[in-house]
Amino acid sequence: MAGECTVKYPVLLVHGMGFRDGKIGYWGRIPGVLREHGAKVFHGGQDGNASVEYNAGILAVAVDRILKETGAEKVNVIAHSKGGMEIRYLISTMGYGGKIASLTTISTPHNGSVTMDKLMKLPKVLIWTAAKVTDFFHRLTGDRKPDTNACFRQLTREYMTEFNRLNPDDDRVLYRSCAFLMKNAFSDGIMTIPYLGVRALNGCSDGFLTPAEVQHGEFLGVFTGTGRRGISHCDEADLRRRRLSRKPPPDEYHISDITEFYIRLVRELKERGF
Repeated sequence: MAGECTVKYPVLLVHGMGFRDGKIGYWGRIPGVLREHGAKVFHGGQDGNASVEYNAGILAVAVDRILKETGAEKVNVIAHSKGGMEIRYLISTMGYGGKIASLTTISTPHNGSVTMDKLMKLPKVLIWTAAKVTDFFHRLTGDRKPDTNACFRQLTREYMTEFNRLNPDDDRVLYRSCAFLMKNAFSDGIMTIPYLGVRALNGCSDGFLTPAEVQHGEFLGVFTGTGRRGISHCDEADLRRRRLSRKPPPDEYHISDITEFYIRLVRELKERGF
């Protein structure tokens, strides 16, 4: 329905780790669909594999630019994965709580990752080498200051315990979070190996994170697909740009097209005066 996403404040989409905003388009069809339904949509533009602190600085510039361009007092943020941590740092450590109306996080590791804890116990030389190789490729794709080693460390439970202590919620901001689940290891071929690893260590997940690891603030629930494949970490950002299933959802926790879920998220913000 046209206009159902005409929210009071513009929507800022903040991507997660490993990708950047650009020609490929991290968010798939989502920005276009939200605009068709009345929302003003912007992108964070931060690095794909930089530290939380560095990316928060880039996001601060983005928020200020959006407010100046639109004349709005605040922005609504929808952040995927590590992007949610960067916005929380921006709000609490950098003092941007007065400029953020709401933060909705999609599978953000607010409580740290058990799987990453295990991976960080691998030989340091192996972790260092993997990080440096990844940094090299991210520089080629446009990252200004990639730091994959910091990204790995910042996903651990130890880091997030301290992060949560240093970055308490701001009373001026509405915090919402949600989790997703793949239904089996073959739900998403790209995520098969990560899913099996997480399943062995910590249970069912979206291929990277379990529901317990992503809950923060007002928890909207655990969502999956209407078909046999469920919803993976990649599906959450519509990286494949297609419907998940043609089977209609039996309830609000089953999704056949991820764009419909984002329309719902923004419509709910509108209904609450955001």
